[in-house]
Amino acid sequence: MKGIILAGGSGTRLYPITEGISKQLIPVYDKPMIYYPLSTLMQAGIKDILVITTKEDQEGFKRALGDGSKYGINLSYTIQPSPDGLAQAFILGEDFIGDDECAMVLGDNIFFGEGFEEKLNEAAIQAELGNATIFGSEVHDPERFGIVEFDSTGKVLSVEEKPKNPKSNYAITGLYFYPKGVAAKAKQVEKSDRGELEITTLNDMYLKEGKLRAQLLGSSFTWFDAGLFDSLLASSNLIKSVEDNKNKLISCPEAIGFEKGWLSVDKLDERAELLKKNNYGEYLKKISDDYKSKHNMKLTLNDKIKMMF
Repeated sequence: MKGIILAGGSGTRLYPITEGISKQLIPVYDKPMIYYPLSTLMQAGIKDILVITTKEDQEGFKRALGDGSKYGINLSYTIQPSPDGLAQAFILGEDFIGDDECAMVLGDNIFFGEGFEEKLNEAAIQAELGNATIFGSEVHDPERFGIVEFDSTGKVLSVEEKPKNPKSNYAITGLYFYPKGVAAKAKQVEKSDRGELEITTLNDMYLKEGKLRAQLLGSSFTWFDAGLFDSLLASSNLIKSVEDNKNKLISCPEAIGFEKGWLSVDKLDERAELLKKNNYGEYLKKISDDYKSKHNMKLTLNDKIKMMF
């Protein structure tokens, strides 16, 4: 399965912050915003990821993320010439996707919660079986979002884009899993009255074929669309609180890559050394030390002294 992060757009809702930097590169507490959607795809077991950016911002992403090897993954990049709707991502990524299933996440969407990885794995399995999956989260202002309606068994009944009279309070989040052939299907989407290739139209195509599933994120999950000042602050505050309480970093791609077996302990040590002046680097060092201790690997004298205290 391939993965796409859509990180284009001008971020005008966050001006003046984003006049000189991409929205997806600004910090959400202790890491760049894009680390969160990147971690989501990695949690789903996806190693090959395409980052779609504006022409002006692409070099910034390459400096921040590189080729992905520091996380144990493969990153490539392409330019979104104009923001023509979310479904455009699959057309831009057609060659990258090839004949594979594909997941797409928006660069400003933040997800975390117990059991999230299981939901991601189920969505990946459904994609292999030929079904698309959307993720719904309950909101108090559903008219601002694409909305999914479902029955008592969880079967999807309808999807609508920012309806005046929403049929449910479940917003469709910026995370989507699709089976093979999504690029060809995206090419069939016609522009809406807003002049965009709507992802809701693409989802409705799968619904009409009986191939759309929904994963509902309950109260134990957190989802942020971090494209506004208030949500940016709220997400930063909550992530700090959770990390302080659990003594564990949320959406740490190095840790995920290591846990998946994609990143060696030596590469993890390199990142820990580079980031050693803050809690992020200390967290990576602890993961490395715990692994070495468990597997009776040779530690340096300095490592042993630190572990004693």
